[in-house]
Amino acid sequence: MSNLKPDSVIACLDCPNHVQAVLEASMWASIRLQAPIGLLYSVPSLQQKAAVDYSGCLNIDDENTLLDQFTIKEHLSNCELKAQGKLLLHQASSYCEQQRHKIKTYTLHRHEKLDDSINYVDDQAQLIVIGHHVTCKSTLSQLIRSSHCPILVTHAPFLPPTSALFAFDNSPTSHKMLNWLCKTPLVRALLIHIVMVGKENSENCDALREAYARLKQAGIKCKKTLLDCRDVTAALTYYQRDNDIGLLMTGAFAQPRLIELLKGSDTKKLLGSTTTPYLLFPKA
Repeated sequence: MSNLKPDSVIACLDCPNHVQAVLEASMWASIRLQAPIGLLYSVPSLQQKAAVDYSGCLNIDDENTLLDQFTIKEHLSNCELKAQGKLLLHQASSYCEQQRHKIKTYTLHRHEKLDDSINYVDDQAQLIVIGHHVTCKSTLSQLIRSSHCPILVTHAPFLPPTSALFAFDNSPTSHKMLNWLCKTPLVRALLIHIVMVGKENSENCDALREAYARLKQAGIKCKKTLLDCRDVTAALTYYQRDNDIGLLMTGAFAQPRLIELLKGSDTKKLLGSTTTPYLLFPKA
């Protein structure tokens, strides 16, 4: 029987260098969404038994020596892989308990690939939090593209944002994300910069003005900007850095595949260039 709790924040612990950042980001989201945290760990492929170095991934002393012993070995047995996962989940639970946020956590120890585990939680989770570097064969882009749940990608360390950039392009995905932003408490306390990159014509100005009005009506503090630039990634990156914005928010792979093949994916470029937390909303 599954112990997955509906509407959870799912913390993916598959990124050894980002475990603490993933937990910090998950706790930040959990407090705002009033949701439990599901600590998700997928046992690495039993065909690839190389040890993954999780030693020192959390700033607590509890059983660090045991994790060190796991990483000394070049390869781990099936039983040792499972034991390493249980130990990591225990450490993550202990870390969350020590933060005094009174956040409910539970563990999801999956004996499958990470992409299969994400498919398992995808339909019932409120938010999936994952580190920028994953250990599985699937790339981060592939994991995000196949998800139907908003995903927050974090670097280390995680810094709680006070402002967010919402990249609005008047597409079905960005309108769906706009509806979500008007309802979710996740970013309600932040100053949201709604930014459109495109020609300064009446169609774009009207669309941006209407989206801005929707956010204002929802009680969200925001400001709007239209950037007349051909390079979407460069424009958003420059604007975010110039305004010291702590969170980037866009639709995930909303461009048609043909445009991605010809010009490249803006989502993939932004994943490679941003150094702040990045919230991606699934394609409509």
